[in-house]
Formats: sequence, structure tokens, C-alpha cells
Amino acid sequence: MNNPVICITEKDNVAVAVRPVPAGTVVDVQGQKVTALEDIPQGHKIALSDRKEGENIIKYGFPIGHAKTAIRTGSWVHTQNMETNLSGEETYEYHPEDRQVAPEAPETFQGYERPDGRVGARNEIWILPTVGCVNDIAKRLVRENQHLVRGNIDGLYTFPHPFGCSQTGADHAQTRKLLAALARHPNAGAVLVLSLGCENLTHEQFLEELGEYDPDRVKFLVCQEVGDEIAAGEKLLKECAEYAESFVRTDVSADRLVIGMKCGASDGLSGITANPAVGRFSDLLIAQGGSTVLTEVPEMFGAEGMLMNRCTDREIFDKAVRMINGFKEYFISHHEVVYENPSPGNRQGGITTLEDKSCGCVQKGGTAPITDVIGYAEQVQTKGLNLLYGPGNDLVSSTALTAAGAQIILFTTGRGTPFGAPVPTVKIATNSQIAQRKKNWIDFNAGTIVEGESIDDAGKRLLGYVLEVASGKRTCNEKQGYREISIFKDGVVL
Repeated sequence: MNNPVICITEKDNVAVAVRPVPAGTVVDVQGQKVTALEDIPQGHKIALSDRKEGENIIKYGFPIGHAKTAIRTGSWVHTQNMETNLSGEETYEYHPEDRQVAPEAPETFQGYERPDGRVGARNEIWILPTVGCVNDIAKRLVRENQHLVRGNIDGLYTFPHPFGCSQTGADHAQTRKLLAALARHPNAGAVLVLSLGCENLTHEQFLEELGEYDPDRVKFLVCQEVGDEIAAGEKLLKECAEYAESFVRTDVSADRLVIGMKCGASDGLSGITANPAVGRFSDLLIAQGGSTVLTEVPEMFGAEGMLMNRCTDREIFDKAVRMINGFKEYFISHHEVVYENPSPGNRQGGITTLEDKSCGCVQKGGTAPITDVIGYAEQVQTKGLNLLYGPGNDLVSSTALTAAGAQIILFTTGRGTPFGAPVPTVKIATNSQIAQRKKNWIDFNAGTIVEGESIDDAGKRLLGYVLEVASGKRTCNEKQGYREISIFKDGVVL
């Protein structure tokens, strides 16, 4: 792309620099010649018209804030001269939009079919500590039993966390729900639930939360009830391995996929390259009968207009309203403002306000109808695009996506991040520079969009890559051994 800036919609009064624009550079935006009055960093905004103090800044066709001082055409538009429009809870009206996606014949991938009808992209053994006190026992069991990773078994992992005790009320319930949801995950061929014995999260509570389960697949060890927990754990893991080894990859329709969508360490190109590519992927997968999950509720604030009217009916719309306003109330109840979200790295990358970030973030949702809104640690039940209650924090929201049943997570990033969720976490670069510089982190480069690739082609390329990952191709986080969870916490620790 020769033009150093891009205007996302014809309604916008700012354009985005796709590479650094030195002061004095004349750029052409839809036939309008604009001279940069100062250096415009990559990912940052240049004013296409004069803005008076208080007038809205439009990007993605929506207000992303207002001018806090007068802004001249060609000026760098950022934190020094604009600020948010957001305040608190809002009242929303439902104006349904027909956003049907034309169905297409589903492609296939090589997955593990489970007896409950779901499909795994991996066939792993997971050790789930119910309390932080047994984290090191779980880690030792993983270290000393790697010989069980053989044949059709893709790995043996544990996911330490500090909770399961000294929690009350909603926090205790969320920990219990989250861990039970992980125990049901289709990427786990077998699971060892590891307890201490005196924690708040009792064995009986966990069983009640888990519901019906296959005793060949899920094993339990209460460490205080055995003389040698390491020997007992090894015996149970051997039984887990014998069960998990019975599964083999077979041809499976892509309509069995549930894919989580997340962004982190974003920059000004996130909403132009990687996020729209994920949105196009989402539409393509949904057309084939699959499901996608969009979370990070605080990063929907200010972009609700792009989402709410796509709800398939009034009931789903009302659930979306409760989710959005409920999360705003969560902020307010902690005496926090609802608009303080972009991180220092986000701002350095060109994101100025939460609306700016949100309008880019929700591009991952594509154009398909919203078929359901689900709560934290609830699992996807409805085909299509689902909204999930969860925060913007990378580890917490990726864990929630995993608990929702996502076999794979697509994670867009403009600045790079190494971490991984319990499931394959595909890092998608917003720009080619980070894709080249951090090859050990980045799996897929969407920066090619500003170099001439269409969003449609990038989305199709991403779908092909996801099917490869679902069939066993390892992501960077898997190769590095980077996997962890973080459980959403709100209340006191006793």
C-alpha cells in the first residue's frame, strides 16, 4: 500500500497512519490532500478536518471521543487533544438488523470425537488443582510422568492457581464453576482432579458442580487421604493415559468447532488488520455451521452500536444489555470509572480512548448475528456468534474462553505477547514488523492487509490455518510450553 494513511469509513474525520508519517508529508484521503502538521507515528490518527473544542472525533464511523482543544486539519490526534465521551450506564433501544450469513458446506479437520458429542483439537491429560496448596504436587506429577505422553496423547499439563480456599460467595462459586468447566473440556482426553482435603472447595462441592461424568475419564485424588500422594497420583495418571490413548484423530466437520476471540497488547492497526481478519474468519466459520465467542466486555463499552442490534431477538438483546450495564456497575461499585482502559502500550500504539479501543476490538465479531450471551464459566450451547461475560485482562478472559468450550483461541496483538491459555492460543500480528521480530511468539501475520492483501483473503487464510491447528499443528505457545489460567476474582480473601 503506497498511501501511508487509511480512512476506515467515509464518515471518519481522522485517518490512521499505517507507517510513520513525517511532518510536511502530503497524504491523499479519498481525493482530499492533507498535509501532516507534525510527525504522526504508525497506528496514530491524523485529523482530516478542523475540529472545535467539544466536537466528536469519528473513526470506524462512530464517535471515539471528542476534541478537548481545537484541532487543525493535519494535526496528530491523540491524548493531548482528545478525550472520551463515556460516563456510566446507558439505556439502549433495540433496532434489529438482519445480519444473516449465507450457509456454506463445512470443511473438515482431524479431531478427537468424545462420547458426549463434542470434539477435541487436542488429546491431553490435565491435572486440575482445586486449591493452591497442591499446586507444587501437581507440577511434580507433571514433571515425573512425561513418559505417559505417547501415542495419541498430545501432552500432560497442570494449571496452578491461588484459589479454592479462603473465598466466599460469588468468588467461591466462580472458582468452582471455572474448574468444573475445565474438567469437561473436550481437549482433555482425561483429567485428574487434585485436592488437599480441608479446602473450602470440597470434593462433594466439586462433584455437584461437575454433574454427570465418566469415571474412566475423570479421576480424583484427595492428598490428605493417602500416605504417598505422588505414588497415588502416578497410579491414577497411568489409568488416565490408558483411557486417553483410546482416542484417535478422525475427519470431523468444521461445524463442531468453537473458537474464542481475544485481543491484547493492541495498537492502532488492530482494528484495521488483525481484528477485521478475525471477524471475517468468524463469519466464514459461522457460515459453515461453527461457533465463535467474543468476550472482553469492558472493550465493548462505546462500541455497543456495532453489536447490540445484531442480537437475533429481544431476549438476547436484553441479555446483552444486562451484561454491558452489569459490567459497568461492577466498575462503579468499586469506585472505578468505566472508561479508564487503554494501557500505556495501547496508547503508545495509537489507541487514545476506550471507545477507540472498543470499536477496534469488536471488529473480531465480524458481521454475523449474535445468537446468545453466556455467563462466566458457562459453556457455549448455541451455534453462531456468542458474547461471553468476562473482563479485558488477557489471562482471565482467555481462561473464560477456554471454560466456555473453545478448542482454540485467536489472539490478536500489535505489540506481541507470549502467554498461552490451556488451549492452543494463535497469536495474530497486526503489523509485519512484530511478526518478523517475534517469530517465537507470532503464529499468523495479518499485517499483510496494509500491504495489499484483502480482509477477505486474510480471513480465508486464517480459516485454513485454524483447521491446521485443530488437526494438530502446534502454536507458538504450545511449542514454548506457555500455558496458564487466571480465575476471575472480585471479593475478599479470608
